[in-house]
Amino acid sequence: MRAMILAAGKGERMRPLTLTTPKPLISVAGVPLIEYHLRALARAGFKEVVINHAWLGEKIEAHLGTGEQFGLNIQYSVESQPLETGGGIYQALKYLGDAPFVLVNGDIWTDYDFSALRKPLTGLAHLVLMDNPEHHVEGDFSLQQEQVSLPQAGNSLTYSGIAVLHPQLFADCVGGAFRLAPLLRQAIARGQVSGEHFTGHWIDVGTQERLAAAEALLASL
Repeated sequence: MRAMILAAGKGERMRPLTLTTPKPLISVAGVPLIEYHLRALARAGFKEVVINHAWLGEKIEAHLGTGEQFGLNIQYSVESQPLETGGGIYQALKYLGDAPFVLVNGDIWTDYDFSALRKPLTGLAHLVLMDNPEHHVEGDFSLQQEQVSLPQAGNSLTYSGIAVLHPQLFADCVGGAFRLAPLLRQAIARGQVSGEHFTGHWIDVGTQERLAAAEALLASL
């Protein structure tokens, strides 16, 4: 099973840090954010990882190289223009093969055990959902008996940025910029998306305030 880390965003809310450093390489407790994912994926038994990049992507490649130091083989999907989440994944499918793959947002920190995702996928996607954080109290989806549905009032959870996707989710797509969320909503409407509720540590490191929160959390563990 392969994995993909999304690392192409500009990280505009993290400026001025991201003016010279791509967000995945920003340090959290002395370690570049993306390295936490790579080490966790290696511990979970993954060997093949794809990373997409655009803004300052050459620095990501220079820092991580082939991935040998993590016990991984890293391939890079270079985006010459912004492709958003869906378009970036679609372009990278040539590296991901025909089987379901794990997807991880490069700008989160979590202690989620990725080995839990190494199991057969029923449907087109499996989403890891979280309790709604303060900055996203409305949530994204609802979960009932491991089946994901569109959000229901008083019963919503937030998408963690961790998922398993089947390449067939993109069967009707064409190259270019598009978002992942509409594809997921279409698959949810057809009953093809499962999910789980993760209650461990997780932070969306999207702002300098949340970066500080991640630093504080790691210092307390």
